Amino acid sequence: MSGEFAVFLIGMRINRPLAVRKWWPVASAMPKMLRELYKNPELGLLHHEFWFSRNTILIQYWRSSEALLAYAKSRDSAHLPAWQAFNRAIGTDGSVGIWHETYLAKPGTYENIYINMPAFGLGKAGQLVPANHGLQSAEGRINSHTP
Repeated sequence: MSGEFAVFLIGMRINRPLAVRKWWPVASAMPKMLRELYKNPELGLLHHEFWFSRNTILIQYWRSSEALLAYAKSRDSAHLPAWQAFNRAIGTDGSVGIWHETYLAKPGTYENIYINMPAFGLGKAGQLVPANHGLQSAEGRINSHTP
């Protein structure tokens, strides 16, 4: 990746598995948002990875924190109506938990390596390069970003 970018982790936890009418709308909201984001690459989503179980996790790579926040607050996006629906239908009743974490990455503050792997995660959001010429170690990869 060149320059700064944002990593956004978001997920939900099904606290009452039999309360399908509570957690299904929450679970089905994210695919709609992802379709919207991939249809409109100018919004800033670069790539995502997803795992589903009782606790779900979706890792998103964004062009910038500004793009992520603009999408979250936009009245024209699928996010704001989904967030409002969650607050109306569930709020703090405990049936479904949601969470997110945001990390801002700058050159020299991250490194990644993929061995015997297809493009995945940050490697799929950015560009894969061979780990040679000083990139064989975590220290070398981190320092390669330092000016």
